[in-house]
Amino acid sequence: MASDHMAVSSNFLRVAWMPRRCGRSAAEAPATKADDSALQWLLLLIPVTAFGLGTWQVQRRKWKLRLIAELESRVMAEPIPLPADPVELKNLEYRPVTVRGHFDHSKELHMMPRTMVDPAREAREAGRISSSTESGAFVVTPFHCTDLGVTILVNRGFVPRNKVEGEVDLTGVVRLTETRKPFVPENNPERNHWHYRDLEAMARTTGADPIFIDADFKSTVPGGPIGGQTRVTLRNEHMQYIITWYGLCAATSYMWLKKFLRWTPGM
Repeated sequence: MASDHMAVSSNFLRVAWMPRRCGRSAAEAPATKADDSALQWLLLLIPVTAFGLGTWQVQRRKWKLRLIAELESRVMAEPIPLPADPVELKNLEYRPVTVRGHFDHSKELHMMPRTMVDPAREAREAGRISSSTESGAFVVTPFHCTDLGVTILVNRGFVPRNKVEGEVDLTGVVRLTETRKPFVPENNPERNHWHYRDLEAMARTTGADPIFIDADFKSTVPGGPIGGQTRVTLRNEHMQYIITWYGLCAATSYMWLKKFLRWTPGM
């Protein structure tokens, strides 16, 4: 009797327990389904966002290519006389110009440290870990333009040794002022150490106008500064970003389809 009573009690407890468990699972099912649906649409944002960023980089690359083409066209254009109005120079950076006048070597400035721009050497040493690049300075000399009646600043080139006397005709490219980049030291006019082009400060120091040109390679004198020290470069890494974002879009789209739609290629 005791054993029969215990068996009945055990069965009763088991039967009584089962409905409550089933009832709890039935109540949790809609919540779980809702959570899965929210997660499904949340994860879909990853490929959608990656596709949008990839498309944005395509547009950025088109803009950068137009900018590079415009810059190359400006650099290769025929030299024009330096405009008398400094306001016009804002739209002429890297445009070749011609001036006539003489240098004032008593107020030369030194921009340092600098390395010589030598495309032939750079092409030979491309990919090498070490380089034979020599560190030096650019010499910036006030130049009085006899035809305009103004004094401008001319970057004569790398490593000054000789001085140019008398009136000369000079061709160079227009350069605008620079802002100091992170980790670049401050200019030190007292020691004549200039690390970036601050045209207003340079003009005050030399008494020149805030007009600056880089002399071309033809201005090089034997044993003197090596002209043509203008490095014209624009970063164009948009293709790498395009591949990255579209690749991420494709990978995450495949993962999403396989998980939530049970889709595999070829089915």
